[in-house]
Amino acid sequence: MRKHIVAGNWKMNLNADESQALIEALKTKKLSSDVRVAIATPAVHLAAAVNLTSGTKIDVSAQNMHQATSGAYTGEISASMLKSIGVNTTLLGHSERRAYFHETDALLAEKVNTALENGMEIIFCFGEELDERKSGSHFDVVSSQLRNALFNFDASQWSQIVLAYEPVWAIGTGETASPAQAQEMHAHIRSVLTAQYDDALAQSVSILYGGSVKPANAQEIFAQPDVDGGLIGGASLNADDFAAIVNAF
Repeated sequence: MRKHIVAGNWKMNLNADESQALIEALKTKKLSSDVRVAIATPAVHLAAAVNLTSGTKIDVSAQNMHQATSGAYTGEISASMLKSIGVNTTLLGHSERRAYFHETDALLAEKVNTALENGMEIIFCFGEELDERKSGSHFDVVSSQLRNALFNFDASQWSQIVLAYEPVWAIGTGETASPAQAQEMHAHIRSVLTAQYDDALAQSVSILYGGSVKPANAQEIFAQPDVDGGLIGGASLNADDFAAIVNAF
């Protein structure tokens, strides 16, 4: 059975005191026992977040990870560094990494491979730009992103992969794909997985929706049969809002 997952991506927000305050506030909330909860904090807060969430249901994820094991990569963080502080999950392929840091499908395939080799879980992000949606090429774009970055891996490795579909036009814009649009794409993603692997694998992979999810729309989005949760941006910076989204199932 697929897991329901709600992950908060804090992006480049919150100083150390603010980070601690948000985590402490989250710890006071009653969060659904049926939903896995994760927060992806800025790298400088990861170790503290692991300590602060110890003994709770809140997992801690990195926002990014380098593809090399070690070396002269100033400013980067390796899988072994993350694991050494108790971080076993990382986002990869977020649209902002693709757009601002020019991460390609080929590079992301390397990062995924390194994460898998190190026993890490990946929340793999992908999705189309507005012009691609308007031109009707959004299904092809998403299929290509999955194929190029993930389809060289064995079926057995997919137990370490969570997918996060994020229509780029709906991230931080206030625009949201309608529940029907989200379901249509998530169903397409499962069909692509079925064609490459089999239906059993396709039905086992959790697919999150990311793009301006809020307490007001989370329940309707999460009610779609192929939507297994959300990758939450701005709303994850508010404990009340994030808890409401977690409890929207």
